[in-house]
Amino acid sequence: MRPLFHPAIDDIRPEAILYALSDPERVAIYAQLAGASGGGTCSALAQLGDRVIPKSSLSNHFKVLRESGLILSERQGIEMHNQTRCAELDERFPGLIKAILLAYAQIPGQPKVG
Repeated sequence: MRPLFHPAIDDIRPEAILYALSDPERVAIYAQLAGASGGGTCSALAQLGDRVIPKSSLSNHFKVLRESGLILSERQGIEMHNQTRCAELDERFPGLIKAILLAYAQIPGQPKVG
């Protein structure tokens, strides 16, 4: 298997974060990861409310989150374990992630983000 790409914290760009979190499903996935102590697996995060995200879409969402620098992913057997980089990101871009998550939480009809 080819190695997963994770940008160094200094290479993370705000436009990549904004792009990754421009999708309500990705925001909901990221919020679930941020709220889970120790992260979570891809399959455990496939359910958003009453909707199940197809595996192909879920895989793409995690790729976008990972390549934007929002999460770290590690293969563990057949599962992919993911965790957020909240502390690192808040140090580099103070308040950005929290502001985005709060903005989504205030929009009626959006998937639950926190």
